[in-house]
Amino acid sequence: MVDAPEPPAGSIADHLHDPRVSDRDGSLIDRDGLSDADVDQVVRVMESLRRWHEAAARMSAASERYMKLNHTDMRAIRFLVAARNQGRIATPGALAEYLGISSAATTKLLDRLERGGHVARAAHPTDRRALAITVTEHTRRDARETVGRQHARRFAVAAALTPEEREVVVRFLDALAATGDDDPSDEPDGVEPALG
Repeated sequence: MVDAPEPPAGSIADHLHDPRVSDRDGSLIDRDGLSDADVDQVVRVMESLRRWHEAAARMSAASERYMKLNHTDMRAIRFLVAARNQGRIATPGALAEYLGISSAATTKLLDRLERGGHVARAAHPTDRRALAITVTEHTRRDARETVGRQHARRFAVAAALTPEEREVVVRFLDALAATGDDDPSDEPDGVEPALG
């Protein structure tokens, strides 16, 4: 019988992103050339990302509760506010494309938002076949007080970085986003991503 490895100090959650715990044999995560200090620092980066993700989810949920809207509704409102701020006409088609939903789902969403007093539909000024969708003034103000203030705080954090630091963050986040393009079904049989 093989002895179980000595558990690391701290709670289980303290080691969720530590490959020395989650991938002891190194079959998923290449640690060649990394010292323990390097791995510690990478783990701190991953933990910071987890904390940011959780904070962003809490902020989003708080905004949705305040506005009494679901996640897709809030995305639609943000799109319509952005169109208004840019002096552009938002159409159901543009909204459907942005949200990645069907025309039928967009119609249901707009019906719901209109009943709630969040949006108004009108004839498009130049295209007889289209509608122009606008956000109501009270919903625009509410969105500004919730999502707008959160965005302002996040913008201030990014603005406090040096230009060089911002470029490093952009490169890192873009590279991290690109890892989401992988299809988990492409993994070899028996390999579960991010699990040891």
